[in-house]
Amino acid sequence: MPTIFTVDPRSGIPLYLQLTEQIKRAIALGTLAPGEQLPTVKALALELTVNPNTVARVYRELERDGVIDTSPGRGSFVSAGKAGVESRRAIADVARAAFEGAVREAKSLGLSREETHELMTRSIARWYETENE
Repeated sequence: MPTIFTVDPRSGIPLYLQLTEQIKRAIALGTLAPGEQLPTVKALALELTVNPNTVARVYRELERDGVIDTSPGRGSFVSAGKAGVESRRAIADVARAAFEGAVREAKSLGLSREETHELMTRSIARWYETENE
């Protein structure tokens, strides 16, 4: 099974965080369905050309967060028990990471806290304007 994940070692974002966010996003968007099996640690590590310990860390953290279930000898699967709750949490985690990236970028460009807040407020108003009508 070809993987849908990629990592960029030059991005400045740790590889395990990149992979964690991609798996959460895939679950949140329904690309990975509840009960679906994830690639083995070894297979995903080979495909992404990363250390297997990196993939194992990602799977451990996702299991700790209740996003996946791991069964020795069977593999790792998207959690089916709390799929709705975990999907919402995964969506929130992905959105949080995107917001943090945008704020980090604004700060690196020299924008003040107030300028960044104003930009975010305008963006929210733009994208959610129809909800207020």
